Order: sequence, then C-alpha cells, then structure tokens
Amino acid sequence: MATYDLIIKGSGVVRPNLTTVDRLDIGIADGKVASVESDLDPADANAVVEATGLLAFPGAVDAHCHWGIYNPLAEDAATESRAAAQGGVTTAITYFRTGQYYLNKGGPYEEFFPEVLEIAEGRAHVDYAFHLAPMQRGHIDEIPMLIDRFGVTSFKVFMFYGGHGLHGRSDDQASFLMTPPGERYDYAHFEFVMRGIQSAREEFPEIADYISLSLHCETAEIMTAYTEMVEVDSNLDGLAAYSAARPPHSEGLAIAIAAYLAHATGLGNINLLHLSSAMAVESARLMAQTYPHIDFKREVTIGHLLTDLDTTTGLYGKVNPPLRPRDDVEALWDAVVGGEIDWVVSDHACCKPETKLGADPNDVWQAKAGFGGTEYLLGGVFSEGTRRGLSANRIAELVSWNPSRRFGLLAKGDIAPGFDADIALVDPEHTWVVRAEDSESTQGYSPMEGTELTGKVKHVFLRGSQIVDDAVVVGSPQGSYLPRPYR
Repeated sequence: MATYDLIIKGSGVVRPNLTTVDRLDIGIADGKVASVESDLDPADANAVVEATGLLAFPGAVDAHCHWGIYNPLAEDAATESRAAAQGGVTTAITYFRTGQYYLNKGGPYEEFFPEVLEIAEGRAHVDYAFHLAPMQRGHIDEIPMLIDRFGVTSFKVFMFYGGHGLHGRSDDQASFLMTPPGERYDYAHFEFVMRGIQSAREEFPEIADYISLSLHCETAEIMTAYTEMVEVDSNLDGLAAYSAARPPHSEGLAIAIAAYLAHATGLGNINLLHLSSAMAVESARLMAQTYPHIDFKREVTIGHLLTDLDTTTGLYGKVNPPLRPRDDVEALWDAVVGGEIDWVVSDHACCKPETKLGADPNDVWQAKAGFGGTEYLLGGVFSEGTRRGLSANRIAELVSWNPSRRFGLLAKGDIAPGFDADIALVDPEHTWVVRAEDSESTQGYSPMEGTELTGKVKHVFLRGSQIVDDAVVVGSPQGSYLPRPYR
C-alpha cells in the first residue's frame, strides 16, 4: 500500500519564515502534507508530479474578496473562485453584509447568513470563509453567535458609508444600507462595533487572537466636500478626478479616527484595509507608534501595486479607495519591501462592463467602483516583488502565511507536515502578459491589461487534489466553507 497519495518531486519549496528555498519532494496523504524531504521514492506514491524548475508556494490566501456584490453569489462563487485558483489562490475570504448589493436584504445575520452559506455550498473551486459587517445595532449583539455557531471571527466597518455613496456622493444612505428606522451608521456605531468585538474576544479568550475588525478607512465628510469641488473643476476628469474627490488625507484621517476609537474601546486587533497612498501608509505608521498596544495589520491590493490612474484601462480602473498617481504606487512598494505591509490581496469584485459603466461611458461619476484581480495575485506579487528585491520566502508570508495566521486559518499558509496540501507551483522564468481574455473571471476586462509579468502559476493543488493543470482550471468544485479557527 502506497505511503502517499501524491508526491510532488523536485520543486524549490518556498516556506514562510525561512531565508532559503530548498529543492525537496513533497509527500501528500489524506489531503495533508505528510513529508517534505529530499529523494522521496516515487514507488511510495499513487501519483507523482514532476516539478523540477518550479517553485512550490503555499496556496495563496486571498483575504479580501467580494463574491456576490455585482453578480449573484451563486454565479460568483463558481466563476470567480475559478479565477482565484488561476491566481494560485486556494483559500478566499469574501466580505459580505446586509443592504443593497449582495443579497439586497436587511435583517439579522441569524437569518441572513445561513442563506449565504447555502447559496455558496458546492460551487467554489477553492476553500472559502466570510468576513461580516455589523451594519445595525442588532448585528453587534449577534457577534458572539456568529463566532460560536458559524465560525465567523472577522468583521468589517465601512467608515464612509454613513455619509457618502458606494460610487460617489449620495444622500440616500438609509435605503442603501437597509438599516432599521432611526439608526445611524456613524462613528458612534463604529465605536459600539469595536466594543462588541472586544467583548467577544474576552468571551472567547482561547481564540481571541483570531477575532479582529477590518476597516475601510475613508472619511465621508472630506470626500463629499472634495467631490463637490471636483465636479465643477473642468481641469479634472476621469480617474484623476475620482482620486482628487477621495483625497489621500481622507484615508489618513480615517485611520487616525479608527485608531483612537480602538484605543478608547480596548480593541487590540485592527486590520487597515487596502492602503492606497503614501499618506495612508504614513498615518498607519504613526498610529502604530502612538498605540503600540494595538496590533495593527496593514493591507494593500494587487491592483494598487500593478497599475495607477494614468496607466490603467480608463474608467474600468475605478475603485475605492481610488487608484493613485505613480508616486503613491512607489510608496506602497517601498512599504511592502520595507516590511511595513502585512499582506497583499486582490479586493476582487467582478463588475462586468454592462454594470461597470453608466449611461455615459465617459462619466466617472456614473461608473461603479471595484474590479477583479485575484487571478493575478501570486504571479503579480512574485513578478514585481522579486524585481524589487523581495525574497520568495517573504512573498509566501505576504500572500499566505500572514493572512492565514490573522484570520484563524491555522491549517493553511505553509508547506510542512500537518498543513493542508494547498500548493501553487510557479514557473519563475515564464514571462507573460495580463490579458482579460485569458482570465477565468466573467468580468471581461482588466485594469492591469497589458502588464508584463515574470512568474506564472502553472499547477495548483487544493488539499492534495489538483485544481489547476498547466494554467488551466480542472475538475469540479472542491472548495469547502471553513469555520474558524480552522485547524
């Protein structure tokens, strides 16, 4: 009887928290890594994959996705998980909330979330989990239930929603958010969300390290005022206008407010999402220095690293927070290389052309915010990161180990005995060009179109089963929902 179900032979095994990449064989049994050593006997396996010349990365954990925002969840769970697999992703964590978009309904999560799980079940090609947003007072009371019953340990606040629209100025936030009459989605609500999460961390001390709050940091009042100015400024249009309407100091101010609220409420685990500018990085750095007792984690997206407002494909690059000028992109890369960023994600939100652009396809204010990019996650970070001096080991930390530790995916993030056999084999010499027509996503365009990358995801294994073969997604959906902590 064979010792292993599969042996991957001869790859350079990339592990986080090390400084070398060693050529080793990976033995897999029962969906787990069973052995990582040299010269495993092929006769001890039911199947062998020859991987000489390839790098074996732990499957990427794309900790920021939006399945079901612009398309039905049932559709996105199927198609956009294929795009994730294509990008070397083996686990996706998608944000979800009540209100318009997503399922277009309000109400308690006790009723809402089981429907989410039922819709997604059996459709995804990668493993998945959910972050949830407490949009109303009653949701705060549900936090312990969500942790205990459903294994949801991460939550989100959209700091601008109470006074600014998803795509631009809006005075109709109550119907957009579908919150109960008389409730406000404002700084006081954010404070009480923080208090609720910290209370849950105290209620569940054994898993408190994995219970956290993520924040989309932009300031509604700043954005509304600047949007009014930009809309009448004939010198600005397109994505330059959108960036000016949501200026970098709006991000920086929101980070400072969020940090002080975390300090005031005693909430120790804060994730600062999709930093897009030098000012945002500066504010995050200052807040960490000011409140060293708070464990701040910092995130950037592959979109903000691979393109800018001048090189992207027109209004298809509209996103929140906006794409910025090249100087901000370089500041983000400096932070990544300097060890100031904890993980890189896609913020994948598939928005098809017929949804993305308004009646006037040249009007940035009519366009929807958000785009996909999960299919370029590992390849993009590897290509641009190694060019800038990042080691393969550090890249494994940025795309896999760090988010898996923060969000309680304890069987993910490394290639070592006992871990899930989630492995992405990358050809480090393969140069290729981003073309939307090659993507498994149904989006049909990419803001990174034409970007040349070196480092191609060739084969991907999810818990030992191959889901990508020679860059093509294969097999039926095998992804599972992961209640956390997942060991």
